[in-house]
Amino acid sequence: MEPPMEPSGGEQVPGAVRLLDLPWEDVLLPHVLSRVPLRQLLRLQRVSRAFRALVQLHLAGLRRFDAAQVRAGGQNPAPSGYRPRPRPASSPAPQPVCLPLRTLRVLQECRGSDPRRGKYSQRARAGCQLRRRLGSLLGGQVANPEGGLLTGKNSSGAEKQRPSRPRDPLRVEVPPCPQVGPQIPRAALAWLLRDAEGLQELALAPCHEWLSDEDLVPVLTRNPQLRSVALAGCGQLSRRALGALAEGCPRLQRLSLAHCDWVDGLALRGLADRCPALEELDLTACRQLKDEAIVYLAQRRGAGLRSLSLAVNANVGDAAVQELARNCPELKHLDLTGCLRVGSDGVRTLAEYCPALRSLRVRHCHHVAEPSLSRLRKRGVDIDVEPPLHQALVLLQDMAGFAPFVNLQV
Repeated sequence: MEPPMEPSGGEQVPGAVRLLDLPWEDVLLPHVLSRVPLRQLLRLQRVSRAFRALVQLHLAGLRRFDAAQVRAGGQNPAPSGYRPRPRPASSPAPQPVCLPLRTLRVLQECRGSDPRRGKYSQRARAGCQLRRRLGSLLGGQVANPEGGLLTGKNSSGAEKQRPSRPRDPLRVEVPPCPQVGPQIPRAALAWLLRDAEGLQELALAPCHEWLSDEDLVPVLTRNPQLRSVALAGCGQLSRRALGALAEGCPRLQRLSLAHCDWVDGLALRGLADRCPALEELDLTACRQLKDEAIVYLAQRRGAGLRSLSLAVNANVGDAAVQELARNCPELKHLDLTGCLRVGSDGVRTLAEYCPALRSLRVRHCHHVAEPSLSRLRKRGVDIDVEPPLHQALVLLQDMAGFAPFVNLQV
C-alpha cells in the first residue's frame, strides 16, 4: 500500500531551507519548473500535496505545450563557457539547467564559509541542504560552488560528492528522459491540460495514434488565445475538431493538418470563413481537397497567407495555383511537391502575381517546364529543382569523373 502524501512537502529540519519556502511565482515557476522535463513534473507532483499544487499552478500558466519535446530532455541552454565533462558511452550525459543567481540568493550563500575554521556557517549548511534536496527531487545534480557536485543519495543511502570544474555558475543537472511522444496516455494528457487556459501554441502530433475529438475539443474550448496548432497525422479527428478550432480560436495564425485524410472541402471552407488571421497552413497529403476548396481558401484568406503546403495531392491543378497567385500577393513559401496536375501555366502565373515569393517546391511536378521557372530563378526564388544544364553537367561529371568546361555565353 502506497503511503499517503505528506501535506507540507517533507519534514522540517531545524535550520534547513526547503524548496517550497522559495517564492513560487517569482522563483520556482519561472526559473525552476519551467526547466524541468514534463515526465519529471509528473513524478514531482506525487511527492506531496504542496508539490502537486505547485505543479498544477505551473501547468495552468503554460503558454506553449509540445508533446514531441520535453523541456530539459533535449538540449538546454548551458552557462557561457561551460563544457560538459566527457562520460562513458553507457552513461548518458545529464542536461544542465541554469538557475539565475540573482533570484536564488539563498543557494548562492552556500559559498559563505569561515576561512579560519574551514567550516560552513549555519546559513551555508542550510543552503547546501536545499541544493541536495533540489537535486534529489529532480533526480539530478546541483553544482557546488566550492568545486563539487552534490547529488542525491546513492544506492547505499550515503551522500556522494565528486569533483567538478570549480566556480561554474550555479546550475541543476537533470538526466535526460525519453521524449513523451505517443507514450503519453490519454488520462495523462487530460490531466496536464485540464487547467491550462492561456495556451498560445499547441502541438499534439505525437498523439496521433489515439487523439480524438473528445480529447481535443475541450482543450480548444478553454484556450481561445491559441495562435499555433499542430495536428499533423492525427487521423482519428474529424470535421468537428476543426470546426471547434475555427470557431473558438479566432486569432489562429499557424495550423498544420499534414496527413489528415479527414480534411475535406467543407472543413476547409469553415476554417477559411472563421480564421481571419491565418498566415501559415500545412495541407500536405490532405487528398480529399480539390481545386474548388483551394480556390475558396484563396478568395477568402489569400490576402493574409504567407506559407502554404499542398504537397502530395494529385487533385490540385493549375486552376488552384492560378487563383492562389492572383489572391495571395504576400505569399512567400509554396509547396507543390508531388502535385501531378500542376503545370507550367500555374508557375508562370505565380511569377507574375507573387512578388514576395521566396521559395517554391515543385519536385515531382512532371508538367512544370524549365522556361516557366527561369523567371523565378532570376528573382532569386529558392526552387528545389535544378536547371537542366546543371543536371546534365552533374551527370556528365559522374560518368566521366571530371567537370568539363562549358562556355555558358555561347
